[in-house]
Amino acid sequence: MAGKQFFSFILKSILLGVTAGVLLLFFMPNLRTGAGFADFVFSADSTLPPRQSHYAAISRSAPAVVNIYSVSIETDTGLFRSRPRERTSLGSGVIMTESGYLLTCNHVVANADSIFVAVQDGRILEAQIVGTDQLTDLAVLKVNAEDLHVIPQTDEPDLHVGDLVMAIGNPFDLGQTITHGIVSRAGRNGLSNYVDFIQTDAVLNQGNSGGALVDSNGTLVGITNANFQVRDSRSGVRNVDGINFAVPYELAKRVMDEIIQKGKVIRGQLGFIGSEVRDRPGIEVTAVASTSPADQAGLRAGDVIVAIDGIRLESASKTLDMIAETEPGKTLELEISRNGNSMKIKATVAELGQPGGNGSTR
Repeated sequence: MAGKQFFSFILKSILLGVTAGVLLLFFMPNLRTGAGFADFVFSADSTLPPRQSHYAAISRSAPAVVNIYSVSIETDTGLFRSRPRERTSLGSGVIMTESGYLLTCNHVVANADSIFVAVQDGRILEAQIVGTDQLTDLAVLKVNAEDLHVIPQTDEPDLHVGDLVMAIGNPFDLGQTITHGIVSRAGRNGLSNYVDFIQTDAVLNQGNSGGALVDSNGTLVGITNANFQVRDSRSGVRNVDGINFAVPYELAKRVMDEIIQKGKVIRGQLGFIGSEVRDRPGIEVTAVASTSPADQAGLRAGDVIVAIDGIRLESASKTLDMIAETEPGKTLELEISRNGNSMKIKATVAELGQPGGNGSTR
């Protein structure tokens, strides 16, 4: 009798186990693929959102940012004799083309006797200066090498205030470093743009100059240039945290192309200063440089330039860009309003910085 009860107990246990197993497989289908019970029970943590990272963007762009070491020979003057001394300046640069053209800042390579570029794959290359542009503080370098990683670029980055950006460079020769921030102000892109750069709070330090400012996709949006500085109460210069600048990509690319093609950046100018007229289109002339093309054409202070070559004027900055991007030697027709009377005059564009091109006037 006891044996019969024991057999009945075993049979009931087996039936109960089989039933439980069937129910587990029905309600926990992952177990059918071999997943452990513990994996199923503790898989609740898989509902956490994926970790956010800019690794993919940096992987696309960072290999194209190089360290630049410019070496110059200076003379130390002592009490009884002078002796040469080698000085090395630190900066960063960006590989722009497969053929080896790089962009950096002019102040990084100014007065350099030799320039060396450290590529992220470990190569050390000697670079030559193709040309510089002091107004934008840009320089174009050339290296002879193969298999260079070119930074991602787009014709129209379409940068906006609030966009996330990352600065890639070599601050204090610590090695490639990434900082991030947002765009505080997007700069203009015309050739007349001398100081209207991208403003960002991405941290820049000594050695970052000439590096890359990229967006969240790793696409180049600017060439890092400088941080904002002020004089303190002791007349010393100090950096202001959170205010840093970069040359907009479109402007930097245009400068590079002109330097490669022509050896320098050529800007046109007429030689007047003006401002926008409130409540109506046009540019009011506030000053005319003596002997400038505008002066020779008869333009006077107080005139309002309504149109240039039939193009109506509404923005002083766009007007400045239009003139700066006009080839020197070309004659423009200016429609002006003088004392309420409409008239037209013609002025021949001169090259900025050349005889007949006075200063930074329009």
